[in-house]
Amino acid sequence: MASPKASHLIDRKASVVSASGLASEDDAAVLAKLGYKQELRRNFTMIEVFGIAFSIMGLLPSIASTLVYSIPAGPAGMVWGWFLASGFIFIVGLAMADLGSSMPTSGGLYWWTHFFSSPATRNPLSFLVGYSNTLGLVGGLCSIDYGFSLMFLSVIVIARDGNWTPSNGDIYATFLGCVLCHGILASIMSKIMGKLQTVFVVMNFILIAATVIALPIGAKNRRNDGHYIFAQTENLTTWPTGWAFMLSWLSPIWTIGSFDSCVHMSEECVNAAKAVPAGIIMSIGSCWLFGLIIMIVLAATISPDLESVTGSKFGQPMAQIYYDAIGKNGTMGLMSLLFIVQFLMGISILVAASRQTWAFSRDGALPFSSFFRPISQRFGYIPLRAIWGCVFLAAVLGLLSLIAPAAAQALFSLSIAGNNVAWGTPIFARVVWGQRKFKPGPFYTGDRFSVPIAWTAIAFLVFGIVLSTFPVEGPNPTPQSMNYTVVINMAVWVGAILYYFVDARKWFSGPKITIATDDLTEEQQVAIREEGLDIQSVSGEELDPKNDVENTRKQ
Repeated sequence: MASPKASHLIDRKASVVSASGLASEDDAAVLAKLGYKQELRRNFTMIEVFGIAFSIMGLLPSIASTLVYSIPAGPAGMVWGWFLASGFIFIVGLAMADLGSSMPTSGGLYWWTHFFSSPATRNPLSFLVGYSNTLGLVGGLCSIDYGFSLMFLSVIVIARDGNWTPSNGDIYATFLGCVLCHGILASIMSKIMGKLQTVFVVMNFILIAATVIALPIGAKNRRNDGHYIFAQTENLTTWPTGWAFMLSWLSPIWTIGSFDSCVHMSEECVNAAKAVPAGIIMSIGSCWLFGLIIMIVLAATISPDLESVTGSKFGQPMAQIYYDAIGKNGTMGLMSLLFIVQFLMGISILVAASRQTWAFSRDGALPFSSFFRPISQRFGYIPLRAIWGCVFLAAVLGLLSLIAPAAAQALFSLSIAGNNVAWGTPIFARVVWGQRKFKPGPFYTGDRFSVPIAWTAIAFLVFGIVLSTFPVEGPNPTPQSMNYTVVINMAVWVGAILYYFVDARKWFSGPKITIATDDLTEEQQVAIREEGLDIQSVSGEELDPKNDVENTRKQ
């Protein structure tokens, strides 16, 4: 439980004036309550915050990239798997919206973990969540750009009537070029990035509309009936049919998996306490509804020979579905629009990943934090070095695509498992250790429902982690069909914990206070220290905790 002094600190009306032109006094004051000065420019409105999450989700391109998980369960698995999993994801979003409205900051997930956890667990758990979330977001960038590479190259395969097969080297070269382009665009378009999210959302809906109109018209002579769409189950794996159905949940779990991007944009949006929860709920709800419509249309127009779809010579099940319904030219047109939207997804998730990376560096937790920490005023008050740090890490992780398709698929699951740990830990910390410290923001699910919603979210996130580690094709996998998620994620999680206990515990003490100490009363500085936080001076030099508190008490 927070001390009275710490509660006073959290409850106080901050009187910190933001840097000129970066934010309103009210937004800067909300951030100051969390201990941070305003350093990023607030360019994003509520709709644009929704836009960045929805554009990262990139509904139709993401469904296309993950049909390999849903088609093996048959049309009923595609439709009902989407509906049920999306419902649980919406519950997770509600739990996160409670926290995002209460304490909106770019490093929200690990900040919340540190704030709500017990004194003995707050530092290691916060450290773990920060690394898991950072790697999960970069893994999301990798999986999006890998999906772009496959879609882009599939158009070339279609143009050559299936008489060319891209090598792993071709896929990686395309992937690398895509990641580098994203780095350049995220660096030079910061001033209009918020406005671009509206364009990205419109592009998504144009693609959705084109698909749900073109497919039924093109397949008018062979559309599947309602029983096939809603009741026909299949099993193209060697798992039991019930588990094949559960694996179909990986498609919506991965697709609707970037709503935390709203949290990471907290320090760049206007009225964050309302914009962040609204963005989370709107993006998940939109994907739940429109994704269900897309899945019904795909189930209605897909060839009943599902193995021919998953084993398409074009390398993409979605390309085969288009081809069977609207022919070569129509397929090339829609697949081109598909990879364009997928490319736009990559820009948005790189922006979100760089903000998390910057926030974690601001608190000194990442290697070379002092290098990644500075904000570039020349490029529009953005974390330029953090952007390119994410680009470099994505380029390294993308080398998995040179090994085998199964290894590359681990990029998708890296995003799922890594983010699930990062999302679930602060929710767990709140209901187990920190419920009395929780102060609702403008959005709140209520005293009656908030805690049950949180526990439901935790249970689903744990299940999602387990689900993401299973080989998709069945038990007894070969090296080519093995799901390497468990290897990659355990390396991240175990590595982060070992790093903490071997070295980081000596210097990492959680989030640092970056507002000027002159803006804090003596009582507030003492309260901050009692909560285990460090005050970082404006110049970036950390103040001595013992001397600072001792001097304050003497005065």
